[in-house]
Amino acid sequence: MKQRPSFPARLDSGKTQAVPKTLLGATRVLTPQSPARAKPVAMTSPTGVGLESSTIRARMVKKLMDQGVDDAWVLDAMGRVERHRFVDSALVNQAYEDTSLPIGLGQTISKPNVVARMIALLRAAPGLKGEAMMGRVLEIGTGCGYQAAVLSCLAREVYSIERLRGLHDKARENLRPLRLANVHLIFGDGMLGYPQGAPYSAIISAAGGEHVPQAWVDQLAMGGRLVAPTQTASGQQALVVIDKTPQGLEKTLLEAVNFVPLKSGIA
Repeated sequence: MKQRPSFPARLDSGKTQAVPKTLLGATRVLTPQSPARAKPVAMTSPTGVGLESSTIRARMVKKLMDQGVDDAWVLDAMGRVERHRFVDSALVNQAYEDTSLPIGLGQTISKPNVVARMIALLRAAPGLKGEAMMGRVLEIGTGCGYQAAVLSCLAREVYSIERLRGLHDKARENLRPLRLANVHLIFGDGMLGYPQGAPYSAIISAAGGEHVPQAWVDQLAMGGRLVAPTQTASGQQALVVIDKTPQGLEKTLLEAVNFVPLKSGIA
């Protein structure tokens, strides 16, 4: 039996942080290992200073709500993960703007809106009811580790694979202080997925190719959902949602997006 890779981490040094009640209506506190439900808690005063201030993240969450993101658990996770810790020091002042930013090696950290939108789509799978957390999630393209940290709040386990050694190492460095016990980082070819951790209740990709690799579909659990950018007939990229059902695959093509190209191999 193959041993699964382990990479411990923990958000906010083990402390949970509530999203202001004015943003979510009912404030929730989540931990990466929490069960499916959490009780509303009282509002807390803003914490931190400068870029570490919860007020800055709350403003970002409010903007996400204005843009149509309405999954309270996704908004909570976006409000708790400090995005500025995942970007280069020269770009930290842009960390909470709704923009993608370079992270080196020709790759980018996705816009907060795109991260929230894609994870919300995962959580909207027919198999998930109400506030149920996702089970085991596979992320294709770790990048700097930001999306893996957000997913850690919403899934029981996160397997994240990166083909570029430099980014894999950067993600490990970024995530190490957070001690997220349910995050596993893998250096390898994302187009092959990660069969050792399969089946996955959800698969999400941060890179787009001409088609969705068959390996991902094979590793998706029955009733699971896959969200990824893919090339359309016009040559542009668009989000595709694939649900794996007993009757077959159900595919839905959504809005246009712009992701880095999906590539095979390691480098």
